[in-house]
Amino acid sequence: MKIAVNTRLLLEHRMEGIARFNFEILKRIVINHPEDQFFFFFDRPFSKSFIFAENVTPIIVSPPTRHPLLLIIWMEIMIKRQLKKIKPDIFFSGDTYMPLKPGVPTIIVSHDLAFLHCTNNVDYFNKKYYHYFFPKFHNEAKKIIAVSQFTKNDIEDKYGINKDKIDVVHNAANGHFKPVSQIKRNKIREHLTRGNPYFVYLGSIHPRKNIVNLIKAFDLFKSRTDNNYHLAIIGRPAWKTEEYYKTLNDSPFRDSIITKQLQREKLPEVIGSADAMFYVSLFEGFGIPILEGFEAGIPVVTSNTSSMPEVAGDAAILVDPKSIESISQAMHKISESEELRHTLIKKGFERLKNFSWDNSAQKTYRIIESVANKKSDTNF
Repeated sequence: MKIAVNTRLLLEHRMEGIARFNFEILKRIVINHPEDQFFFFFDRPFSKSFIFAENVTPIIVSPPTRHPLLLIIWMEIMIKRQLKKIKPDIFFSGDTYMPLKPGVPTIIVSHDLAFLHCTNNVDYFNKKYYHYFFPKFHNEAKKIIAVSQFTKNDIEDKYGINKDKIDVVHNAANGHFKPVSQIKRNKIREHLTRGNPYFVYLGSIHPRKNIVNLIKAFDLFKSRTDNNYHLAIIGRPAWKTEEYYKTLNDSPFRDSIITKQLQREKLPEVIGSADAMFYVSLFEGFGIPILEGFEAGIPVVTSNTSSMPEVAGDAAILVDPKSIESISQAMHKISESEELRHTLIKKGFERLKNFSWDNSAQKTYRIIESVANKKSDTNF
């Protein structure tokens, strides 16, 4: 097969959820299928680490895309031109975006419809773009891969798409995190929090991640008990961070809150040395940090909304992300019960067995094959 792929989000040192899915899935598919030809469409200079094998032909397609107008130019003019030239059997887009009427069977990966649920967190131009193009992407794609059952149900509900057109392929943990020895944990805590225990958040910083409520819950937790806990917020500022910074700086326990951006290789020891991962987002299509907390061997507290209960199962404490009290109570439970912490850690390791990049890559390739085999039966 000749498979053209949208790889514009494969950026060295800048891979979060969507890019991580693309990286892990594509790497396995390319290596496991040397008989196929892959054409990777980048929108800027790329790292050679993303050219996984000799059967990959990288193509830089200008212009670099982030603004909606540039996305339209990239997809509707430049990518269509490449597809017409290459004549692939399949166009695979792991970030949902695709040309309209692409002239080739197209598979998209739909990670979430967050813009329909968290309407105030998207700027004007992106909101207009999403509302116009996303229904068209989902309707015109030959096949849709959803990263969770929740996302599949959401697509069916919001766009009226037949469930048979949508397959669920989960994310997985990346094998990057692991439990930390007590000696290492003590050393990390001494450096990070002067030896004190801490809760950790891992992810980007913007309103949907609900870090404002996390800080307020931490303030409430600290005000009710005489404890030495700290809160570590690990991640890059993304957008609409004004309320976050105000809440952070106004916190009466500001000295107990650490904010850092860390290189990927330093994350395992910092995450693994925490007493718990708090990932209390308002909305997620999946929520990879939940699995990363399990992998690191620490308890996880996450939200009882959208896809997060599906990912966490019974291995995490579920809270109402809009309730400061609910999040604070989870902090109390974690801090007061060593038995609870051990139980959650054990359940977390068991839960991880349900998610595998190898299995997800195999399932994705089977979907690609099935669409390619039906190509002759479809007019494009």
